[in-house]
Amino acid sequence: MKKFIAELIGTCVLVTFGCGTAMITGCEHWGGYLLTALAFGLVIVGMAYCVGNISGCHINPAVSLAVFMNKGMSGKDFGLYVLAQCLGAWLGGGILALIFGVAEIEDATGGFGSNGLAGVNGNVIAGLIVEVVLTFVFVLVILGVTSKKANHGSFGGLIIGLTLVLIHIFGIALTGTSVNPARSFGPALVALIAGNAEPIKVLWIFIVGPLAGAALAAGVHMFLEKEAAK
Repeated sequence: MKKFIAELIGTCVLVTFGCGTAMITGCEHWGGYLLTALAFGLVIVGMAYCVGNISGCHINPAVSLAVFMNKGMSGKDFGLYVLAQCLGAWLGGGILALIFGVAEIEDATGGFGSNGLAGVNGNVIAGLIVEVVLTFVFVLVILGVTSKKANHGSFGGLIIGLTLVLIHIFGIALTGTSVNPARSFGPALVALIAGNAEPIKVLWIFIVGPLAGAALAAGVHMFLEKEAAK
């Protein structure tokens, strides 16, 4: 149970601080891009050293899928991890709705930091490609860093966090950068409850894209490790 609570807390913090920063800055110009990218990356760094020893700090269904495919967790744990992550993301979105609502602060994103296709001119195929590529790179780094053969020691969390910063710097202007179905689910659901149905209409892209990218990364990682062992 502690593992699942850790995943819930970690994903909640990710959405609260990452999406919250996007809501404040609006991701406008490079200042907003960099602040939002740093917010997401720094949360991963902090949570990696906070709950990493408890749950592995996946806080992302795509990461959990890759770990499951690499036989790093059971099917039951995978399902419970995803449930905890989605609940955490929804809770994070709810915290943002409460803060911004009570304080009457304008949400510069218009959808609690939800992902969208405005940056790719509404093109679904382009959005899927972006999310597959971004997630592939992110998850491949995670699998490589956390491999027993890597021996990166205590620097793993920092490497993964900085990689997420890089991913966001490129992807924010295109799709808002999901690479995490739970991160997309939470804000989209809260936006729907608040009366904005647009984010939920394209939510499937930010579920399918990241999961496909993660599965591809898992397959490539297994192939590379198998070849390296020969």
